[in-house]
Amino acid sequence: MMENIYTFEFMDSSSKGCTLSDYKGKVLLIVNTASECGFTKQYAELEALYQAYKDEGLVVLAFPCNQFGAQEPGSNAEISAFCQMNFGITFPVFSKIDVNGENAHPLFRFLKQQAPGILGSKRIKWNFTKFLVDQKGDVVGRFSPMTKPEKLTKRIQNLLSE
Repeated sequence: MMENIYTFEFMDSSSKGCTLSDYKGKVLLIVNTASECGFTKQYAELEALYQAYKDEGLVVLAFPCNQFGAQEPGSNAEISAFCQMNFGITFPVFSKIDVNGENAHPLFRFLKQQAPGILGSKRIKWNFTKFLVDQKGDVVGRFSPMTKPEKLTKRIQNLLSE
């Protein structure tokens, strides 16, 4: 069977197994996150996007990662509490993973293969790199940490109206 986005499994923040098949038919915005990063305030923007479009079928999925400047040192419970206390996050925040290197989570290997970065680079360069996935499970965009979540509004609206 060919690998598709819905075959990937991972743990939620309380170490319960999850699969992306739970989100079949939704538009997904998958983001590697960190609590102590200059871009951490994007959590608020991601939550605003989620609130604006969740009823139409958008799901934001956050995957904390400690590979960039050790900016996600906390435990899964601490990360979850941080997101709720500081940003009122209601979208799923999963267990901490690696996004680069030999221990990179298979989901992020797949995302990087499907949507390489600038000049074909596969590496994720920093926290808050965003991948947009359509309702069919196709990776339709990769966005740098510099791209504010609100800048994706039009793309998300277009996908949701398809």
